[in-house]
Amino acid sequence: MAHAKNHDYHILPPSIWPFICAISVFVMLFGGVMWMQDQGPWMFLMGLAGVLYCMFSWWTDVIHESQEGDHTPVVRIGLQYGFILFIMSEVMFFVAWFWAFFKNALYPMGPESPIKDGVWPPEGIVTFDPWHLPLINTLVLLLSGVAVTWAHHAFVHDNDRKTTIWGLAIAIVLGVFFTILQAYEYSHAAFGLSGNIYGAVFYMATGFHGFHVIIGTIFLTVCLIRFMRGHFTQENHIGFEAAAWYWHFVDVVWLFLFFAVYIWGG
Repeated sequence: MAHAKNHDYHILPPSIWPFICAISVFVMLFGGVMWMQDQGPWMFLMGLAGVLYCMFSWWTDVIHESQEGDHTPVVRIGLQYGFILFIMSEVMFFVAWFWAFFKNALYPMGPESPIKDGVWPPEGIVTFDPWHLPLINTLVLLLSGVAVTWAHHAFVHDNDRKTTIWGLAIAIVLGVFFTILQAYEYSHAAFGLSGNIYGAVFYMATGFHGFHVIIGTIFLTVCLIRFMRGHFTQENHIGFEAAAWYWHFVDVVWLFLFFAVYIWGG
């Protein structure tokens, strides 16, 4: 009885994954620098493989903890707060790119700066028409958000797993379609990443958003597989809830990109 658990918290056992993850990230970073010095991508790929393996194994342990009953209501609140803080950090990441875009759009540099401002977009830049492919991409991503909300509502309120699975499947397909359309858009762009500030900020902002869409699509796919295996319950579905929050965050960021970069900034 002296060692009986008399609290709602989860005391984690010693784990090797933080150490392995730190080593893998260092190898990946060092390999990335070597790659930039024309030394080949192999060390970077080795580090990336280590990071992916660590992520898979670590999150597998978290799922097992949930299935074993370690995720009490108190623990679930902590996980929710942690994920909210993670999304806030992601928001600040995109704030940096919006800051760079608005700074250069409002005070464009030119050959006679600072005596005379330049023009925005810079001369020679042919921007995208926001009412064609960008608008289609916006509708695709918003519809995927609707599908995620539909799936979440069906599960939380009605415990309808079939509808939840269909909603997640639709959201995943739309997420993949968004990525394909964005790749098509990039392949037909009239400007590149280097050589001008517009292209640099455009590709970094929209490109990182596209990377987040890919991550969110994987996140939803994992939730779909877990639903098909019966992992989630109405009381304990933090993984699904986090995926839905992340997907809505991706939606909101794209709306700001669409109105600021494509419409106003173009």
